[in-house]
Amino acid sequence: LKPSELASVTCLQLADVCKEIGLPSGVLNILTGLGPEPGAPLSSHPDVHKVAFTGSYETGKKIMIAAAPTVKPVTLELGGKSPILLFDDVDIDKAVEWTLFGCFWTNGHICNATSRLLIHKDIAKEFVERMVVWSKNIKVSDPLEQGCRLGPVVTEGQYDKIRNFVSNAKSECATILTGGVMPKHMQKGFFIEPTIITDINTSLEIWREEVFGPVLCVLEFSTEDETIELSHDTHYGLAGAVISGDREQCQTLGEEIDARCIWVNCSQPCFCHAPWGGNKHIGFGLNL
Repeated sequence: LKPSELASVTCLQLADVCKEIGLPSGVLNILTGLGPEPGAPLSSHPDVHKVAFTGSYETGKKIMIAAAPTVKPVTLELGGKSPILLFDDVDIDKAVEWTLFGCFWTNGHICNATSRLLIHKDIAKEFVERMVVWSKNIKVSDPLEQGCRLGPVVTEGQYDKIRNFVSNAKSECATILTGGVMPKHMQKGFFIEPTIITDINTSLEIWREEVFGPVLCVLEFSTEDETIELSHDTHYGLAGAVISGDREQCQTLGEEIDARCIWVNCSQPCFCHAPWGGNKHIGFGLNL
């Protein structure tokens, strides 16, 4: 197991747990470090018979190249820009909660974040107004502080990247309804207020690229056909969500969305015992 160099501690704690319960020495080996150091040799070494990778699209391509000479099998999960489809017959408060949770959970650092909200035009105005109110009430603070709901992003580099996404969206005439900046009460750290962006068109970078931060894009639709077309307007195909009071509509749209994991009337419940993967540029195969 080669964990992210930015988040290795939990994997090292896993090693301690495995030792405590009596897993034989050598069954689990955890190698920390930057990708070129342990990651690249693992991908190419002839004694490694399979590679399962979760990370960026560009790194996934490099792993495939490194694995090719030994023809070892590879499974990949390479990010996402997942849609959440929301219809005009929903309980608005419950749907707002699921929508914000689906995008802002773990500070937006989640590959399957439902960060593209497709909302029926008949409820869009009221729904977005309530989302803004809810977002402004999300407590952004030190994660060890009581009541924290949104902590810092993982690094200064990621902080700058997210801020650049928001800045670029604004320069392309999108509207930053709320967020996108460091909270006024925080004096230091890489904190970003939960961000909601409207006046989107499908050519914008913020619509097409994975931000990996607490940023939600909003686009209105009128018909089922339109929302299916918009949900497919991405080179990612990891996850998606449908929120509707019509069970048949949920079933139909859940089958139409080109993604491996579909949530119905919720977003982000994950099951560690189930295999995980996606379609299109997300990669291929299923990781456990």
